[in-house]
Amino acid sequence: MNVENWKSQLRKGVFDMVILNILKERPLYGLEMIEILDGVPGLAISEGTIYPLLSRLKAEGVLFAEWVESEQGRPRKYYSLSENGRRTLAELNEAWFSFSDNILKLLKGGQS
Repeated sequence: MNVENWKSQLRKGVFDMVILNILKERPLYGLEMIEILDGVPGLAISEGTIYPLLSRLKAEGVLFAEWVESEQGRPRKYYSLSENGRRTLAELNEAWFSFSDNILKLLKGGQS
């Protein structure tokens, strides 16, 4: 078994939920999200990964995107949660907590 491949697949599986969670407080632009995730061990993400992910989430209707003029140069595209995104985030978080609780029980030798 390739453990590094497994870790990579695990990360990919949670990035939608992670992105929605970091957007629940306020709109952010892509590089801000990258900086936030760089500060969390195991969650660093590249521009080549985050922008397609953001585009997909926008196309699915869970994110809004808005260009905002910047005082420091070029306009920035800010992303925020739509109402559908807030509902989706609540569902994803609920599913995550249930799933991770059951995995922890199993790892500790209990039954789910």
